[in-house]
Amino acid sequence: MTALLDTAARPPITPPEVRPPLLKRSVRRLGPDGWSALAVTLAVLAVQAWNIAGFPAVSDDEGTYLAQAWAVQHHRGLAPYTYWYDHPPLGWVQLAVLSGLPELLASPEHVLTAELRIAMLPVTAASALLLHLLARRTGLPRWAAALAVLLFGLSPLAVGLQRELFLDNFAVLWILAAFALAASPRKHLWHHVAAGVCAGVAVLSKETAAVLLPALMLLLWQHCDRSTRKFSLVGFGSALALVALGYPMYAALKGELIPGPGHVSLLGGLLFQLQRAGSGSVLTPGSGSRRVLDSWLYYDRVLITGGLAAALALLGSRRLRAPALAVLLLAAVVLRPGAGYLPAMYVIQALPFLALALAGAAHHGARLVLHAVPRVGLRPLRWAVLALAAVLAAGWTVPRWYAGDRTALTVNANAQYDATARWIRAELPDPAHTRITVDDALWLDLVRDGFVPGSGVIWFYKVDLDPAVAATLPLGWRSLDYIVSTPALRQDPNDLPTVRAALAHSAVVASFGDTQADRIEIRRIVKDAAQ
Repeated sequence: MTALLDTAARPPITPPEVRPPLLKRSVRRLGPDGWSALAVTLAVLAVQAWNIAGFPAVSDDEGTYLAQAWAVQHHRGLAPYTYWYDHPPLGWVQLAVLSGLPELLASPEHVLTAELRIAMLPVTAASALLLHLLARRTGLPRWAAALAVLLFGLSPLAVGLQRELFLDNFAVLWILAAFALAASPRKHLWHHVAAGVCAGVAVLSKETAAVLLPALMLLLWQHCDRSTRKFSLVGFGSALALVALGYPMYAALKGELIPGPGHVSLLGGLLFQLQRAGSGSVLTPGSGSRRVLDSWLYYDRVLITGGLAAALALLGSRRLRAPALAVLLLAAVVLRPGAGYLPAMYVIQALPFLALALAGAAHHGARLVLHAVPRVGLRPLRWAVLALAAVLAAGWTVPRWYAGDRTALTVNANAQYDATARWIRAELPDPAHTRITVDDALWLDLVRDGFVPGSGVIWFYKVDLDPAVAATLPLGWRSLDYIVSTPALRQDPNDLPTVRAALAHSAVVASFGDTQADRIEIRRIVKDAAQ
């Protein structure tokens, strides 16, 4: 009887919970939005990764940022030479983190600057996912969000520029994170503080990201809860200011905030950027800015003109007004009446917002068509009109993009750089006791091959413009053994008298490239002054 009572008092035995396999749980958690974002992001990465080391040709700016990242990695400061506050350093600090492992795995058969472009793929992936998230949070349906990512990542402009080691790509990642946090549906104060942090990191990655701050603040204003709006704005502004003030604080602690004898300064660097020789107005035929704009339109007229027109139209849409304003702010800088400097990579920061505006316009156009024929009996007609519009848009866009993307996927524009690096490695057997001046794109290759960084292998413009380097060359150009003449070095040697003299007193020992525009010459310095 006691045993019977004990059995009745025991709780019933329940079978253990059967959890679905990990893969199924992951699929459920990802959801339709997650799978859509993942699918289009993988498509973008597949295109951008193909032939990433072959096209486009490595640029001097890429080599500069990569060399500065190398200096950070090897605890040599913020640059291998005197850091003169030309740009905030946070961009190449991030590059230093991302390029460490690819550098260990890089093949010596290719120029290192091109090989390390693989470090930009995680940046592109994160930017694509954030753009999809932002599109959804600004009210676009899933298909329009996916379209925005494809426009952003498959444009011939994007396939070329997003591969390159430019600071603008890091700025795009962080400013998209700031926009996505500002548009958070939870309206949480800490999301808005995090948006300020991300905006500050974007500005310290590339200072031109500050142009987008008014559009970001408009989006934050729209998505704040009215009862806590002032707290959100204060939190956002405080976080942004605290992050951004880290840069002048660093300069102040080093005694380099304002100009003075014997040192560089943050204010001096800013004044240089503001007073540097302009590239003219885009409205002036033949100006440098006009040539830059023409090159953008050559690669992708669809995204630029279509996105700009869409942004103008979407100013009337409350949900998409902030991204539209971002496009117009960036366009205003390009169209400003002054003759400021317009870099070719400036368009990188406009690409996600142009894509978002164009996808938003496509969504609104589709809604207009669907509402124009409301009766059920004519529903097939509505879808036929939409299908026809989609086919016409694709027929106008795809052939233009196919040509540009095909070039990016098949052309090896760095063959002459690869050959130059291999020749130097094979024919100059004593790098520790050889002095050679090169452009920035080759500098890291020669450091890897044993040349002494900073004094054995020298950026060509530092020969004349950095007093610390000039002090290591007591005989001027005669202190050099070789000079590598590249398109970047030949652009304007008149401002570099030592480089010009080295070219004049040298003889070609090897040459690579089919045309004068892309030819690279390895020249040995002839020390006899009578030569």
